[in-house]
Amino acid sequence: MTSFPITTAQPIEHAGDLPAETDFVVIGGGIIGVTTAWTLAKAGHRVTLLEKGRIAAEQSSRNWGWIRAQGRDLGELPIALEAQRLWGEIAPQLDRDIGLTQGGTLYLAEDEDALGRYQGWLDQARTYQVSSRILTAAAVRDLLPSARQTVVGGLYTPTDCRAEPWLAVPAIARLAAEDGVTIVENCAVRTLDREAGRITGVVTERGRIKTPAVVLAGGAWSSLFLRRHGISLPQLSVRATVAQTEPLPEVFAGGAVGRNVAFRRRADGGYTLAPSTRHDFYIGPDSLRHFRAFQPIFRRDRRSTRLQPMAPRGFPDAWGQTRKWSGDSESPFERMRVLNPTPNADLVKGMARDMAAMFPHLGEVRVKTAWAGMIDALPDDVPVVDRVASVPGLTIATGMCGHGFGIGPAFGRIAAELAMGRDPGHDLDRFRFSRFSDGSRIQLGMAP
Repeated sequence: MTSFPITTAQPIEHAGDLPAETDFVVIGGGIIGVTTAWTLAKAGHRVTLLEKGRIAAEQSSRNWGWIRAQGRDLGELPIALEAQRLWGEIAPQLDRDIGLTQGGTLYLAEDEDALGRYQGWLDQARTYQVSSRILTAAAVRDLLPSARQTVVGGLYTPTDCRAEPWLAVPAIARLAAEDGVTIVENCAVRTLDREAGRITGVVTERGRIKTPAVVLAGGAWSSLFLRRHGISLPQLSVRATVAQTEPLPEVFAGGAVGRNVAFRRRADGGYTLAPSTRHDFYIGPDSLRHFRAFQPIFRRDRRSTRLQPMAPRGFPDAWGQTRKWSGDSESPFERMRVLNPTPNADLVKGMARDMAAMFPHLGEVRVKTAWAGMIDALPDDVPVVDRVASVPGLTIATGMCGHGFGIGPAFGRIAAELAMGRDPGHDLDRFRFSRFSDGSRIQLGMAP
């Protein structure tokens, strides 16, 4: 079994030869990049996926493992439902059990205001025939009979799923490789090659590849890469701390968000824990540059956001980070092969205590391991999935805002369709790149 977290200590699994020419280059080996590349290959194209470190080593293996429709932004909701269908089709094809289980998602409401927000979302989401429903306090107690948290009700979606991300994404990558995708780990893309503004190739640390089309799925690194090419994307990152418990009795088969802790059942018999709202934000040059754009979401989340004066050296928005480099010089992506932030130790202790307080019969909740990931976020809490009009041949799929794993197979398919110039089958106006520059009002997605 793959050890976790995935780091550069993991052996390189994909060491394909760098082609001189390819139809598509996909930058980034997370869930979005892998499923984009796989979709392109199944359409009969030559595809090269380039990952600066290891497949799924960053947020795609560090997330909570939820595959949910519940609480999604309404623009994302039909895509999330497609993704759930795709996960069901993909899992049987993989070379290992990824723990895909339909365990449901439950948000607990401590007061009428929270329940009203959930009802407001459900009133709009019913158009998409979701299985979600509002629960009374008694119905919540039936689902969580051993819980010791006072609630007035909850929002429950029984058809939501869960899976083990550090198993799932590498397994999909192996399947993509079998279907013809050339995957090269430990190979950073330094710059785009352009002629008259149009994509003609990429420059990697190992040399040039000729291609007319590039899909950027670089997660937390996307904004830094784009700025090097004169393209501004208001993207920042927050540190999210997560922990794995030792095996415990089952209290709920899916994922739930309580007062202070979010948890989901794991295939190994433990739970993945995370603070239900708390995260850390590092102040850097981009946070000052994009301050105005992020004001609405900061006002909403100010109580849950712990500000840090600076990111560790080498992080995407660290003070002193290199922001200009040539194709012939080492890039920031080579200096930081895997973004591996240190977890917040206080949060780890706190969420273990909170889980034990919520379910006293469990006794001491012991943490087996803890990790952190940098969640790439945009000002409205939904991603950009779009072609870049100013750079023909460039497609962006980034800013998944912490929910890229669950929705990944669908957004990967959509990014591939966009890159091929085909109809993606969904209204993507919500995810257009231009919304941050055309005077549109920021419309925040729903927070759990």
